[in-house]
Amino acid sequence: MRILLLSAYHANSHKAWADGLVTAMPAHQWTVLTLPPRHFSWRLRGNSLSWAMLQSELLNADYDLLVATSMTDLSALRGLCPSLCRLPTLVYFHENQFAYPVSAQQRQGVEPQMLNLYTALAADKVLFNSDYNRQTFIEGADRLLAKLPDFSPRSEVMTRLSDSEVLPVGIAPPAPAAPRLPSERLSVLWNHRWEYDKGPEQLLLVLQACERAALPIDIHIIGQQFRKRPKAFSDIERLLTRSQSLACEHFGYVESRDQYEKLLAASDVVLSTALHDFQGLAVMEAVAAGCRPLLPARLCYPQWFDAPYLYDSALDAPAAEAESAGQALAALLAEKHSGALQTPDISDLYWPYIAAEYQRHFDALCR
Repeated sequence: MRILLLSAYHANSHKAWADGLVTAMPAHQWTVLTLPPRHFSWRLRGNSLSWAMLQSELLNADYDLLVATSMTDLSALRGLCPSLCRLPTLVYFHENQFAYPVSAQQRQGVEPQMLNLYTALAADKVLFNSDYNRQTFIEGADRLLAKLPDFSPRSEVMTRLSDSEVLPVGIAPPAPAAPRLPSERLSVLWNHRWEYDKGPEQLLLVLQACERAALPIDIHIIGQQFRKRPKAFSDIERLLTRSQSLACEHFGYVESRDQYEKLLAASDVVLSTALHDFQGLAVMEAVAAGCRPLLPARLCYPQWFDAPYLYDSALDAPAAEAESAGQALAALLAEKHSGALQTPDISDLYWPYIAAEYQRHFDALCR
């Protein structure tokens, strides 16, 4: 097949998805157009204009299938480039604007939500990376439509969206993991973007609980950083500097992919404190490399991991949630001392399996 792939806000997880598709499905001829993940409002509203005016030749080439992310303003792009209307179209939701948490400095807007909705309705098939993503999108769209003053096609939209399905971003099969080196200390990895929605304030509370319990933990806090970072990271750095039991092994972004993979393979536990995670790709990569997941029992995590890998979620009582995570880390330390930590099998999320599911959808659309 000749496939046009459009990624309108090409953040790291979107890039991992697009690169994974192209690599795992080499039989297809791929044309990939992306826009950088900055200037959110302009990118969301202006991607159709940018592409239609600046990439007209590529958009009007001959294709069998169009695959686009949910950030693509698909209905507008089809209006500006009518040749796209003849292509069977699959839209992929990495996230949705109905469930994206806003910080104290942001205000929730209706326009990003409506663009998500229009793009979903313009597609022939809609896929989400998790059931949490799908459910929060459908519920959010229904709440929005219920508020509209008149001529709101609420039931018709719900009927259209009921045909959507869940298919995660695949992960690359890891190299065989070397056995973890014996140690009296627990190596804990927190590998997320350094932004408010990944729960840095909650991470601080968890580390404070671990320090009170004098847990011998080596902590690796890594992830993509931006010009402004939440104050909690400075507080975490100070805590780790003065702590007698917690040791900071990494604090910042790991530039080398090879070094990052070695860090995954050497850590015992991957920890999340997220307020937002629609699939948990960074967690999945760590688990594939042999890390034991320790995740809040919310968001997408319960879909992928059973109760032994989750700690109590209590966003209205963050101190209690932090104590639950601290107690779980103490239990994992004892488990490590008594033998190897048990990790879940997530091989059904590897690209060779996931790619076959994507192919099934491509074939159905192109019949």
